[in-house]
Amino acid sequence: MSTDHHEDRPQGLTRWLFTTNHKDIGTLYLWFSFTMAVVGGIMSLVIRSELWEPGLQIVEPGFFNQMTTLHGLIMVFGFVMPAFVGLANWQLPMMIGAPDMALPRMNNWSFWLLPPAATLLVLSLFAPGGAPGVGWTLYAPLSTRAGMGMDFVILSIHMLGISSILGSINIIATILNMRAPGMILMKMPMFVWSWLITAFLLLAAIPVLAGAVTMLLTDRHFGTSFFDAAGGGDPVLFQHIFWFFGHPEVYILVLPAFGVFSQIIPTFARKPLFGYTSMVFATATIAFLSFIVWAHHMYTVGMPMGGELFFMYATMLIAVPTGVKVFNWVSTMWQGSMTFETPMLWAIGGVFTFTMGGITGLMLSVTPADFQYHDTYFVVAHFHYTIIGGSVLAIFAAVYYWLPKWTGHMFSEPLGKTHFWLTLIGFNLTFFPQHFLGLAGMPRRIPDYALQFTGFNEVSTVGSFITIVAQLIFFYLVFKCIRGGKKATDQVWEDAEGLEWAVPSPAPYHTFATPPQVK
Repeated sequence: MSTDHHEDRPQGLTRWLFTTNHKDIGTLYLWFSFTMAVVGGIMSLVIRSELWEPGLQIVEPGFFNQMTTLHGLIMVFGFVMPAFVGLANWQLPMMIGAPDMALPRMNNWSFWLLPPAATLLVLSLFAPGGAPGVGWTLYAPLSTRAGMGMDFVILSIHMLGISSILGSINIIATILNMRAPGMILMKMPMFVWSWLITAFLLLAAIPVLAGAVTMLLTDRHFGTSFFDAAGGGDPVLFQHIFWFFGHPEVYILVLPAFGVFSQIIPTFARKPLFGYTSMVFATATIAFLSFIVWAHHMYTVGMPMGGELFFMYATMLIAVPTGVKVFNWVSTMWQGSMTFETPMLWAIGGVFTFTMGGITGLMLSVTPADFQYHDTYFVVAHFHYTIIGGSVLAIFAAVYYWLPKWTGHMFSEPLGKTHFWLTLIGFNLTFFPQHFLGLAGMPRRIPDYALQFTGFNEVSTVGSFITIVAQLIFFYLVFKCIRGGKKATDQVWEDAEGLEWAVPSPAPYHTFATPPQVK
């Protein structure tokens, strides 16, 4: 725990390399994640540009597949996860009245594992044979036969996983041991609850992925046959292990977003969160159920009927606690004195688009129907509605909500709202037509398509360019906020509740030298 409350913060490169301060590390995570968002976004533009019209025009099919692989890995492990860890680093200690994270040096290490891991991912493009064109799911036997770039990806995933595990341990230790006197578990803010549950999910899921890619590595270089049918292995085993990690991973990306919505919506509805206790239990239920639905990604592998029915019903069941959360957010807004500042717009947009993704998820859960949707653009549309709709919109909501507290300056509301509307319109133009493409049978991860799919693909590509260009407004707005502008008050939003609003704006380098009392 930091004790040097009266020392000035260190300056220059040393400050950022060796910092153990939770705010500095949170800032590093956020800048890293937005850098990776730019890299992954450029890759998505390559994909969408190639799909502007039928035929092969811009890139080779092999390179197209490399882009789909790296875009997925970078957006999941390089953008969304580090962004939420950055928010956790900044906010959790301030929300629970702790002076810092429980394990500050480990906190530094868990961040500095990320840049080399991300560099390895991008460098795989330049390995002999290029990056693996196997999709972000890395299915064997494609991945056992891929070039050297696959080894870069495996090492990168191990490093990213170690970083996630260290971060999770730190978050759990901080929340369980460092809450201010009087803050019992059922008085914790929802963002803190959602991160506590997410951290346990990470601890349970990440080692499974590590096991899968280690078995892949030994299959590739050490003569084992885990996934090679010729040696007595089973390629479907890789899918089981991957998705046993992969489905909880979806909720690792989404549960912190639920916490963000639960902080922002009550503030701008000027009402307490409806059904706090049910929200906590719904979050825990979602986390538990996320571990028993993994094979709904695998209906087409030839499972026994009993297995397919089990995974179908378990997947439908997960809609219940998720529906509870959506109902509670809507009930919080119901008859509230709502205003629509920028963070509230992002939160409402996030709840709406996530709910759309949830509805298509229910469609995909139905086993016989999934045989039609499987590996089509319908699936692509579904998970972008949940991950962009749920996670990415929540990240923007959170940054707009807490940015004045971090920088001490207010951002431009008109610019923030322009950013929101352009992003929302661009996002829906990109992914809504993909539902129709998928239902009509257009397969994903293929750089060419039949002539009748041209119209929807053109709309989709225009939408993707609007979405990416809109993010330039965000970067301008953040830089302007850091440089100066209208001074933010300590209580930035008049009805916001929580310990973080009790500290000055900008938040001091060290907060809570003496723990605050929670009534």
